[in-house]
Amino acid sequence: MKRMGMIFRAKANKALDRAEDPRETLDYSYQKQLELLQKVRRGVADVATSRKRLELQLNQLQSQSSKLEDQGRKALALGREDLAREALSRRAALQQQVTDLETQHQTLQGEEEKLTLAAQRLQAKVDAFRTKKETIKATYTAAQAQTRIGEAFSGISEEMGDVGLAIQRAEDKTAQLQARAGAIDELLASGALDDPSGMAKDDIQAELDRLSGGTDVELELQRMKAELAGGSSSQQAIEGGTGQGQQSSQPQDTPRFDKQ
Repeated sequence: MKRMGMIFRAKANKALDRAEDPRETLDYSYQKQLELLQKVRRGVADVATSRKRLELQLNQLQSQSSKLEDQGRKALALGREDLAREALSRRAALQQQVTDLETQHQTLQGEEEKLTLAAQRLQAKVDAFRTKKETIKATYTAAQAQTRIGEAFSGISEEMGDVGLAIQRAEDKTAQLQARAGAIDELLASGALDDPSGMAKDDIQAELDRLSGGTDVELELQRMKAELAGGSSSQQAIEGGTGQGQQSSQPQDTPRFDKQ
């Protein structure tokens, strides 16, 4: 069972590796980082909103505290010490609330500063990752294109392999058909097969045609030899007559020069 589980995990890992596209993985990681950055920014906005609400409450409490202080002074000026004491008591309770709110305000302000700094750092990290992501995607795309071009030139790609197999099958079928046609021609010429059209000749007629064709060639050759022999005889006769005329003219001229 352990071995089967390991084989299954290995097969699944190989299938996932073939299906995985690094560019899609990088885009998905970048999208997740953007979502995280958005959550951090939303948290900063929430903290800032809470801080602003505390500031409004502090302003209201401080305004009420100032009002009670003024009322206590007026009551004391009018001789109403009891009213002055009541106003000062209420003012003291408000001061305790103001102190608590100021503490919460400082805490929220510190958290807001931390979140703002974290958001700035995360923003810088996301920007750097985006630059690196685009660089890796461009490099991967270029390497993938170069690999496909190399496979196409070398003929080891799947597409070119299919084309090569198709060409090989076409050549094999062509050679097979040529061999079959040659074999049929030889069988028809030898008479082993009958031609249903009646145009094929048997072996006897083929031999007679061959002998007749050889006789015609011999007759044509003898005629050409005779023509060549006749032409040579005429040329020799012409050359012989010219030589005798020259010899007969020389004895007539010689006595003429002796007389002079």
